[in-house]
Amino acid sequence: MPVTDDAGMRDVLDAETIAVVGCSTTAGKAAHEIPAYLQRHGYEVVPVNPFADEVLGETAYDSLADVPENAEIDVVDVFRPSEEVPGIVDDVLERHESAGDANAIWLQQGIRDDEAAARAEEAGLTVVQDRCMKVEHGRLVR
Repeated sequence: MPVTDDAGMRDVLDAETIAVVGCSTTAGKAAHEIPAYLQRHGYEVVPVNPFADEVLGETAYDSLADVPENAEIDVVDVFRPSEEVPGIVDDVLERHESAGDANAIWLQQGIRDDEAAARAEEAGLTVVQDRCMKVEHGRLVR
């Protein structure tokens, strides 16, 4: 069962490094503004965008697999359509097994896949679905 309680979300938000799959270069889009907000609030943001070399002043990677293993990822924040979630979960699980990090997946508001979330949880990952990381951070962390 994905995390829906405040304590569970606080635990996920107690991260240092967030890889943002679908991080946008376009100011005004949620996939740009929310990672920028997270960056302003002290998180290290690792953008994953195959169409950009840099986002928010950080090197952008084509895929999660391209992020160096020594760049420890705590949470993978997803700004991609729900139908892409199973493949992203595969990538996160592979990263989790090979690098020993990426212990949580956060699917932004409007994004969910219960089967993929169950697979991630069975592998020991924490999953948040259909929640805005910025809203929950503002509500729970401040």
